Amino acid sequence: MSPPVADAPLYFTIDERHNSIELTEKGIDFLTGESDQTNFFILPDIAVDLDAIEKDESLSEQERILHKEALIRDYSVKTARIHTVNQLLKAYTLFEKDVEYVIMDGKVKIVDEQTGRIMDGRRYSDGLHQAIEAKESVRVEDATQTYATVTLQNYFRMYHKLAGMTGTAETEAGEFWEIYKLDVVSVPTNRGITRKDQEDKVYRSVREKYNAVTDEIVELVEAGRPVLVGTTSVENSEIISRMLTLRKIPHQVLNAKQHQKEAEVVAEAGKPGTVTIATNMAGRGTDIKLTPESKAAGGLAIIGTERHESRRVDRQLRGRSGRQGDPGSSQFFVSLEDNLMRLFGSDRMAKVMDRMGLEEGEVIQSGMITKSIERAQKKVEENNFGMRKRLLEYDDVMNYQRDAIYTRRRNALFGDRLAVDIANTLFDVCEEIANTANTYAELELASITTLGMELPFTESEFASMKPAQRAQKLYDVAETQYQEKNKGIADKALPILQSIYAERGGTITEIMIPFSDGLRQTGVVVGLKKAIDNEGREITHEMEKAIALSLIDQEWKEHLREMDDLKQSVQNAVFEQKDPLLIYKFESVELFKRFLSKVNFDMISFLMKADIPQEEAAPVQQTVHRPEPTPDLHTNREEDYDADGEEYGEEGAKGQPARAEKIADRNQKVSVQYRDGRVLRDVKYKRVEQEIKNGDCVVIE
Repeated sequence: MSPPVADAPLYFTIDERHNSIELTEKGIDFLTGESDQTNFFILPDIAVDLDAIEKDESLSEQERILHKEALIRDYSVKTARIHTVNQLLKAYTLFEKDVEYVIMDGKVKIVDEQTGRIMDGRRYSDGLHQAIEAKESVRVEDATQTYATVTLQNYFRMYHKLAGMTGTAETEAGEFWEIYKLDVVSVPTNRGITRKDQEDKVYRSVREKYNAVTDEIVELVEAGRPVLVGTTSVENSEIISRMLTLRKIPHQVLNAKQHQKEAEVVAEAGKPGTVTIATNMAGRGTDIKLTPESKAAGGLAIIGTERHESRRVDRQLRGRSGRQGDPGSSQFFVSLEDNLMRLFGSDRMAKVMDRMGLEEGEVIQSGMITKSIERAQKKVEENNFGMRKRLLEYDDVMNYQRDAIYTRRRNALFGDRLAVDIANTLFDVCEEIANTANTYAELELASITTLGMELPFTESEFASMKPAQRAQKLYDVAETQYQEKNKGIADKALPILQSIYAERGGTITEIMIPFSDGLRQTGVVVGLKKAIDNEGREITHEMEKAIALSLIDQEWKEHLREMDDLKQSVQNAVFEQKDPLLIYKFESVELFKRFLSKVNFDMISFLMKADIPQEEAAPVQQTVHRPEPTPDLHTNREEDYDADGEEYGEEGAKGQPARAEKIADRNQKVSVQYRDGRVLRDVKYKRVEQEIKNGDCVVIE
C-alpha cells in the first residue's frame, strides 16, 4: 500500500500534542544513504529472532550463545542510534530558542513555561540537553547522572499535613482531590472585584494580532493608565518590545533574561503611562501598587497577547489587576495561528470567520468564542494531567524502593540502628549463601569468598542439615567472629590513640584511620576523645557507617540508571498489546532484589575482612582538617622475614618454605596474605598449602 501523497515527501513526522518525532521510510532511507546496511535504523524483532536462533538445529550450543549475544548487542546499538537521531530532531523542531530555553553565558538554560523564570541547574534528561547544545553550537556538556529522584506529588505526600492557598486552584480541583485527597474551597475576596474582564479578541493572523495589541497599548498610555502586557515566551516579549520602540512608547521588559530586575520593575509598574512587558512572571512576590492618578484613569490594564495552555496562568495574569477593590481591566488577544488555537481550537473558528467574510485586521469578539477557547485550554489541561498521573504511577513503583533504601541510609547516617541493620544484613547474606549452594564445596567457597571464614560444620553435618539450619549456624559463627575482629581492632588501635591524646590532645581533635579488606581501601575519620572514652568501639562504628553509606550511595546511583533504562525499554510493550506499566512493575521488583543483594554482599564482605593495615609508621594519621585517605598503604610486618632474619626470596611468596616446615598440623587455622594485598583469616592450612607452595601467598599469623 503506497503512502498518502501528503506524507510521501516527508522525512519525519511531528506530533506536537504528544511532543514526539517519528522517522518515515524516506527519512530512514536518507539517513542510511548508499550503505549496504538497509536495516541501519530499523530495530529487529528481537523475540522472533531469538526464537529462530533457538530452533536452528545446525548451530552448536556455543554458536547459539554467540548468535544471541550478537543479536542483543546489535539491538542495543540500534536502539541508542535511533534514540540519538530522535533527540536531535526534537531539539531542532520542537524546542525553540527564547521559548523553551535561552542561551546565557554560553550555556543552554531552561525557561519555566509557567513562570517564565530561568531554571538554574536543571537540564533536560536522556540526551536532549546535549542535542540542544549541539544545535546551538555551545559546549556540549557530559550527561548528568541521577543521584536521587522523586516526583513533586510523592514529595508532597511525605508531609503529614498538607494545605495551601492560591488564587488559581479552582480549575485544578479535580487533580487536587485525586492525587492528594484535598478539597478546594473558594474564599470570598476582602473587597468586591471591580475589574472589567473583556471577551477575547480573535484575529486571523499573528501579524494582525500584534498590530492590534500595539494600537491598544498606545491608546491606554495616552489615557494615562499603567499597562501590564503578558506574553507566553521570551521571543514574543521581544517582538512586542520592538514594535513599541518603533512607536516610541517607553516600556520595560521583564523576562528570563532580565529576571534579576523583577522586584524593581514591578514596583514601578503602577505609575501612570508605564508599560511593562512580562513573560508570565510579573508581580510574583511583589504587589503592583497604583498611584491615585492611575486609579483615577481607570486602574491597571492587563493585555494578554496569547492564551496560555493552562487557564490557571491566564487567571494569574488577570489577577495582577483589580486587587483590594482597585479599578482595572483585562483583555486577551488571540490569533488562529497561536499554538493553542492551531492545535486544539481553530478549525471551527476559521470556518465561522470565512462565512462572515472578515477582512484584514477585522476582529471577532463574543462570549461564545471565549468559551470555545477555554474548552481548548481544558482539553490541554486534561492531557497534561493524564501525563502527570501516568508519571506518578511509574514513580509509585519507585516509592516503596525509595522508602526502604532511605531508611537504611538514614540508619547508617545517624548510626542509631546501624548495628541491627548489619546483623540483619549478615543473616540475609548467610541465608542466601546457604540456599543457593547445592554442594558442600560450593558453600565452602562462598563462605570463604564472602565471609572470609571456613565452614563451621563438616561435609557429613552439611548433608544432614536443612538450608535454614546451615544459615543459622553460619550466622552464629560469622557474628561471633565479626565481634571478635572488631574487638581486636579496638585493642590494637587504643594504645596509639591514648599516646596521641596524651602528647597532642590539646590540638588534635580527630584522626583518620585507614581500613582495607585486601582489595579496597578507605579512610575513616574518628573523634579522638570519643574513641578513647568508649575504649575504641567508636573506630569500628564509624567504619561501619562510612562503608554502609558509600556502598548504598554508589549502588543506588547505578540502580536509578537501570530503572531509567527499564522505563524506556518497556514502552515498546504497547506494540504487543501489553501495558508497559505492568511490565515495569514486575521487572523493577527483580532489579531491586538484585540491587539489595549486591549491596548486602559487598557490605558484609568488606566488614568481615576489614582491618587496619600495619605500617612502618603509626597506623593512624593525625589530623585537624580531615585529609583525604592515603591511597597506597602497604604492610611491613615482622613476618616478612624468616626465622634466620633473611628477607624472603623473589621466587614465590616470601619465606614460606621455612614457614611451611613449621606447620605440622594441616588442619591448623592460619591467616595468609596474597601478593595483591588481600588477607584471608582463620583458614585451614591444608586449603592454602598449595598456594603457599606456588608462592601466591604467605602465612602472616
